[in-house]
Amino acid sequence: MSNDGSDAVAPAAGAAGTAPPTILVVDDEPGIVEPLAKIFEKESLRVLTAQSGAEALDLLRREPVSVLLTDLVMPGMSGLDLLKASRSISPETETILMTAYGTVENAVDAMRQGAYDFVTKPLKRAQVVRAVGKALEKRNLVQENRALRAQLEAERHKAVIGQSLPWRRLMDTVMQAAPSVATVLLLGESGTGKELIARAIHRASQRAAGPFVPVNCAALPETILEAELFGYERGAFTGAVQRHDGRFLQADGGTLFLDEIGEIPTHVQVKLLRCLQEGEVERLGGRTTKVDLRLVSATNQDLRQAVKEGRFREDLYYRLNVIALRVPPLRERRDDIPLLAEHFLRLFCERNGRHLSGFSRPAAEALARYEWPGNVRELENTIERAVVLSRGATVEIEDLPIEVRSGTGGVTDAKSVTFAIGTPLAEIERRVIHSTLNHVGGDKRLCAQLLGIATRTIYRRLEEDRDGVVDGPAAPSSDESGPVTG
Repeated sequence: MSNDGSDAVAPAAGAAGTAPPTILVVDDEPGIVEPLAKIFEKESLRVLTAQSGAEALDLLRREPVSVLLTDLVMPGMSGLDLLKASRSISPETETILMTAYGTVENAVDAMRQGAYDFVTKPLKRAQVVRAVGKALEKRNLVQENRALRAQLEAERHKAVIGQSLPWRRLMDTVMQAAPSVATVLLLGESGTGKELIARAIHRASQRAAGPFVPVNCAALPETILEAELFGYERGAFTGAVQRHDGRFLQADGGTLFLDEIGEIPTHVQVKLLRCLQEGEVERLGGRTTKVDLRLVSATNQDLRQAVKEGRFREDLYYRLNVIALRVPPLRERRDDIPLLAEHFLRLFCERNGRHLSGFSRPAAEALARYEWPGNVRELENTIERAVVLSRGATVEIEDLPIEVRSGTGGVTDAKSVTFAIGTPLAEIERRVIHSTLNHVGGDKRLCAQLLGIATRTIYRRLEEDRDGVVDGPAAPSSDESGPVTG
C-alpha cells in the first residue's frame, strides 16, 4: 500500500534482489515534475524526469523505462508526438498521459494510438499512483507471457515424438509413474532420448513448476564431480573463494536428472545414498542443508553387473531402481523414423533458413533401412547435415552419409571395420570408436576397455564430433539434452 492508502505501485517495486521499475515523468512545468518525482520515489520506483519531449527521447534511448508519464500539451513536441516516437524507440514502455479536462477527447484518441491510460489535472496522488501501478502490472504480464511463449516454443522443439508400439508402452508407464515421488532409473543405449523422458516425467509431475537440473556425471571430471553435485563452502579448498550451491540445491523443489550415473565414483556414491536417505546435502566444508527433490537417473550400463563387480553400491542401486524404465533403441521403433526425420527436417530448416519440402523416396527408404547404432541422436545429426548440404528442394539420397546410403555403417561384419587406403587417422579413430560402441550396444565403459582408452576419452571424441563439421556419418553424441530425441 502507498502512504495515502491507495494501491501499491507494483508488487515487485523495490523487491529484495531486484532492480525497481523506472518511471519517466515529462512536463514542461517544474512545479508538476518535482512533486511527482517525490511521490514515486516514496513508492520505491526509480524516477527520471524531463521538461521536454526531446529530452525525454534522449533518456529513452539511454535508459530502460517501464512507464512514461507525460503531459499531453507541451511546447515543441506534444505528448502525442512523444508517444509515437517512444513506441519506435522503446516499444515495451507503457505510456500514461496527463491532460486537463478540456483535452480529454485528445487523450482518448491517444489511447487508440497505443497509450495505456490518462489522468486528468489537477492531479490526485492516489489516481496517479493507481494508474502507474496498473501500467506496471500490464507490462509485467506482457513480459511474463513473452517468456512463457519462448518457453513453450523451446518445449515444442523438445517434444516427445513417437507412435510405435514400444514407444507408446513406454510413455504409458512414464505418465503413470510421473505423478508419484518414486525415484526413476532410465535404462538404454546412448542417444535413445533418456533425458527427454526425464523431462517428460518432470513436466507431468507435481514438481513441474520447480527446476529441472540435468547433470552428465561422466562428462564431469572426478576431481570436481563431488563439488558440482553437493556444493562447497567458501574456503573448502584452494580456489573456493565463495560458497557454491551444487546441483542438488539448484534442483530443490524440482527434479534432478543424473545421466550416466554408473560413472559416479564409489566415494560420491556414499554421499548420494545419504542424500537420498536423509533428504539433506552436505556441502564440502561441512555445512548440511535440507533438500526436497525428485531424482531421476539414467545409464547405458548393466548396473547389476557393476554391483557384482564391486563398482556400484548395492544399497544405492536398490534406492535408484524403484521404477526402472527401458528406453528402446531406434531400431526397435522403426515406425517412428519417418516422424522423427520430418520433425528434424522442419527444425533444422527453420534454424538454417532453408526451405526443403521433404525427402525423396530413395532417401526415405535409406533412412528407414539403416540400423542407427547412434539411435535418435545419430538420426538428428544426419538430418541436420542433410539440410545444410542439400542443394535441391528435397533431401536426396546423395545428401546422406555413405553409411546411411549403404546401410552398412562401414562395418563388414560384427567384428571388423574396413577403410580405404589414405583414410586420415582422425577419421579411422572416429569410426573405430563408433563401430565399437555399436558392437557393445552403446556401453561406453566397455568400449573404452576394449580400445584401451579412458571412458572420458570416448565422451570427448563424441563431443568433438557433435561440435565439429565431419565429412562422414553423423555421429551419436553423449549429450541427450538437445531437441527431440524421443
